[in-house]
Amino acid sequence: MADKIDTRAVGLDVGVAFIRWLTGAENLHYGLWTGLDVTAANLGQAQAAYTERLFAHLPAGRLRILDIGGGAGETAAKLIALGHEVEIVVPSTFLASRCRANAPTAQVHEMRFQDFVSAPHFDLCLFSESFQYIPCALALDKAAGLLVPGGEILIADCFRSDGFRGGGRIRAAGGGHRLALMRTELAARGLAPLAEEDITEAVAPSIELEQALFNVFGHTLARIDAELAARRPRGRWLLHRALSLVLSARRRERLAARLMGHDRTAQAFCRDNRYMIFRLRPGG
Repeated sequence: MADKIDTRAVGLDVGVAFIRWLTGAENLHYGLWTGLDVTAANLGQAQAAYTERLFAHLPAGRLRILDIGGGAGETAAKLIALGHEVEIVVPSTFLASRCRANAPTAQVHEMRFQDFVSAPHFDLCLFSESFQYIPCALALDKAAGLLVPGGEILIADCFRSDGFRGGGRIRAAGGGHRLALMRTELAARGLAPLAEEDITEAVAPSIELEQALFNVFGHTLARIDAELAARRPRGRWLLHRALSLVLSARRRERLAARLMGHDRTAQAFCRDNRYMIFRLRPGG
């Protein structure tokens, strides 16, 4: 039997290639849009502003950093350029290859953070939009166990707001652990943040830029469909029939809503999420 197509790897490959074409870098994170017009032309500048804000929370001095879920290695490369020593944990084979290309002096561990084993020798464990993919308690405890005395954990990620209810035709923008759960887990460990910053409103426009891109795809497909209906109705019927065999009615409806809808807005993102930066010092 043929191997199953790795659609996630294909999606990552396409996404990274698109971001690289658009911005000249391979950043896979939100942008910080304060003072910027929300346009594709400003995405690179907004992502650079996000990284600058994140780095403002770094402890002083030369650090040994574990970048957990390090994306395509762009953040690690910037940290290394600042004089830090970086190791990366990333579960994707494709992203691991991009980390090695973009941050060649970083040691890359191609595995889940849950499977990573090391002596406690890091000054900082960094979660930049990766914390949400790991069970909250496990992430905090494992990261704490990898730190030297006085080491810190820096988390920048999206958390679901207390009022989030879910449902709807498409998955609500954002995601992550419930913020209330995060606060409960921090309290259970006696972790009062050294610093805490809410940047939700500043990153939220990223969602509208993403939705605008999907709408471009949707408009293109709708235009092709209309042309087929007018000039090749039989071919259009066969194409729709084939699509119905591959995707259920519900999945087709959700795809149409994603491509043609306008529900994923900055306002909706702010309603359902809080984008937080936490700086923590376990045992402090």
